[in-house]
Order: sequence, then C-alpha cells, then structure tokens
Amino acid sequence: MEYDLVITNGVCVTASDVAAWDIAIKDEKIVLQAPSGSLAEAKAKRIIDAQGGYVMPGGIDCHAHLDEPAIFIKGSNGRSADSWETGTRSAVAGGNTTIVAFAPQGKGQHSLLAAVETTHKLATGNCYTDYGFHVLMSDPNPQALDEFKTLKEKEGISSVKIYMTYTALQLRDDQILSVLLNARQNEILTMVHAENGDVLNWLTDQLEAQGKFAPKYHSNSRPPVLEAEATNRAIALSSLIANTPILLVHISDPSAANRIRIAQNAGQPIFAETCPQYLFLTRDDLDKPGFEGAKCVCSPPPRTKSDQDAIWTGLANSTFTVLSSDHCPFKYEDKEAGKQCCVNDEYPVGRFRYIPNGIPGIETRLPLAFSAARLALTKFVEVSSTNAAKLYGLYPRKGAMIPGVSDADLVIWYPQDKLGDISITNSMLHHDVDYTPYEGKRVQNWPRYTILRGNVVWDRDGGGIVSEKGVGQFVKRGSKARMSSMQCE
Repeated sequence: MEYDLVITNGVCVTASDVAAWDIAIKDEKIVLQAPSGSLAEAKAKRIIDAQGGYVMPGGIDCHAHLDEPAIFIKGSNGRSADSWETGTRSAVAGGNTTIVAFAPQGKGQHSLLAAVETTHKLATGNCYTDYGFHVLMSDPNPQALDEFKTLKEKEGISSVKIYMTYTALQLRDDQILSVLLNARQNEILTMVHAENGDVLNWLTDQLEAQGKFAPKYHSNSRPPVLEAEATNRAIALSSLIANTPILLVHISDPSAANRIRIAQNAGQPIFAETCPQYLFLTRDDLDKPGFEGAKCVCSPPPRTKSDQDAIWTGLANSTFTVLSSDHCPFKYEDKEAGKQCCVNDEYPVGRFRYIPNGIPGIETRLPLAFSAARLALTKFVEVSSTNAAKLYGLYPRKGAMIPGVSDADLVIWYPQDKLGDISITNSMLHHDVDYTPYEGKRVQNWPRYTILRGNVVWDRDGGGIVSEKGVGQFVKRGSKARMSSMQCE
C-alpha cells in the first residue's frame, strides 16, 4: 500500500497511553500504527520524521466566539475581532484541528435554526480547522424549544449554551428549567455560564456610585461567591430535572470547583471546564496603569495565585473535564467595537461595566498548558482533546488515534529541549487581534506540525500556514459518549 502520509520516530500520546509508534495515514484516516522506525522506508507521498517529538491527537477547542455581534453587554458595541477565517487560522497554528464555536440567538429572535443558518454562511468555506456549532440561547420561547429535535437530528448540533448573567442574555430560573427539560428529552448537553447576574449588577452600581470605573474594579464586581452561588444553583436546577447533564463553563473559583466535585462524588452528571486565563493570569493583571488592565477583562475574572493552584489540581483530579480557551477576542485599540469603546473624555479610564468581556487565547491554549508541565502527558491529551470529543459527540472520529476509525487529526511537537524558551509576542500569533494577554510569557515548546485529516495545515519551519482556507469541514455531532460524572471511560 502507498500511504498518503507516514509519521516516523515519534512518541505517540493518547489519553491512556504513551508509546513509540510510527503512524500511517490513508484517505484522511489513521490506518496503521507500527513500532517506531519500522515505517521509515514505507512507500508514502510524504514522510515526516518526528525526531522523538510527541505526536498527539489534534487539539479540540469547544469554547470559542467567532464573528459574533455585540450581544453580551447592553450598552457596549464590542464585537468579535476574529472571523471564522482568522480564528481557525490561529487555532491551527496552535495545534488545534477541531473547534466548536457559537451560533448566537439574540433576544427576540424566535428561531434557533435561523441563527444556525446565519452562522453557516459565515463559516462555510472559510475555516482551517474542522468545526461545529453550539447554539447560544438567549430566548427560550416555545418555537426555539421545539427546534431542539431538529437541531440534534438534522443539523448535528448537540449542545446549547445559556447564561445566568449579562442582562442581554440572562435567563431566569424557570427558563433554565425549560431548557434543561427539553435538552434532556433530546439528549442535548446544556452549557451554563454560572455567575449571579442580579448581584453583580447591584455591585457594579455600588462601585460606580463611589466613582470606581477603572478596569480593575471589574474583578470587584464579580467576587468568587457570585460564581460559587450560581454554580450551586445550576447544579440544583439540573438535579430537579432528573439529574440532567450540564457543563459548567470557564470555572475560575475553587469554591465553585469544590461544589462541582461534591456533586460528581454524589453521582450527578456534572461536567466542568476551565481555561488558561485561570491558570496563567491573576486579578493583578487587571490592575495596570490607565486602561491597560482592560486587556485581561473577562468573565469570570482571573483570581489569585493560590486559586490558580487549586484549578490546576482540579484538572489533575478530573474535577474539570475539559480545558478550553474561551477565545472571545476584541481589539484593544478599537474605539468603536473593541476594548476602548467605553473610553471617552468623561471616562478617561473607561467604565469597566462596558468593557467588552473576553480575551484571545485559541492559539496559545496548548503551548501554555503543555509547557507548564503540571499535568501528566496522558491527562494533557485527555483535557485538551479526548474529553472534548467525548463530551460533545465527536469521539472516536476525533480526539483519538484508533486505526481505521479516527480521522488523521494530529499535532506534532518538537523534540524535548529542541526550541528552548519562546517568549510569546502578539506579532507571532495568527489571530486578528492587536494584543495577547500572554505577552512575554515563556513557553518551552510549540506545535511543529498540525495535521487535519492527513493534510499538513501548519508547518512551523516550512512556511507556517501551508493550506488554503476552506479545508475545514462542518462536523455533525451526536450525543456525548458514555462518561462517568468524574472522568471519561
């Protein structure tokens, strides 16, 4: 057999094993694993010598906001800086082969299917990675709830996201229960942004009454107890609807994580996600001169160094099922649709309540977490790829390296100590954002190759992005794979 691609002399890492294997790829699938070096002379259109570098399933980032309108903060004009083209271009340069981003339904928009159709038009023909959609649901009207069945069976969309905060998106508890009921009936996973929106609005009013407008007060308006309370409430609501599975997204607070752990230990199907901003940033990053701290404004806000350590522990012990980027990009210098849209003569340091909430991170997620070396290699693959595939109905096509079954979606790292320290700079990244919150942070490795269905799309030493946009395909998803409340089976 002549293979399309052979990868030799690599150390393959999956969510369960580390072993020296060669990999052969044909017709976009992994077709063979063989002892290291045994395929070095195989007949193939291309052979890549991994030189002892790690070979892993491609990263799967299931929390990204691309080409979204100004829907989050009432009174703010912030809209996503990245299109599907630039966002997936950045993703693939960071070792990702699949992303799942959002098809947003606005308040007053009755149809979820209409939101999906709009998002398809934005994404089709523009992506460098394979991709799917979550529906971002802000109006659970009867028509929208009735469309859950069609979303799942015809559109291949098996997840929705709801908010307990942001006035423009916030659902009340009775609305949340209606979403959970319909989600359970249709085997759709409900993602929950858990912060107490009513309390944080009250706190924001109190801070502004004291003349506190600077970016650092964003953290004061969202203390950890708001996240812990909302997390507990979301878990309680899910238990009321016959223990319906939920995923609590971007958890930053150890108390919230502890409540999740308690529910998991009790056998409830509660899943959780955290993000690099809660591992590498702190609230001190918001307290920079002038308006500079706005570059790190996201919700929930980064916490403390000790909180970071607790979140790392939660990743290691499977409290957190996935590590996602929550890539939500806004340009810093943009005074119309970016971070500085709330800066004017009256408010020279802006008003934190109107700063677009979100930071870029789709390209830096894997290098940061890999270089930190705080997770076992198998755990790193589990939380950055395999669990996402299982949770979102992509496994084993994605997130695995099973011959004859898995797409040939791979990331190949440099051999250990090959690169030395790399200082992250915005100029080296491929998003359409004018800053990175991780400027100057040092990593010890970077994806050398990213391979999508057997096609090299990122070759760091051989031209960077080496594919045309549009190589990425929409992937229809099923229900989540069988998972315990604690970890993937």
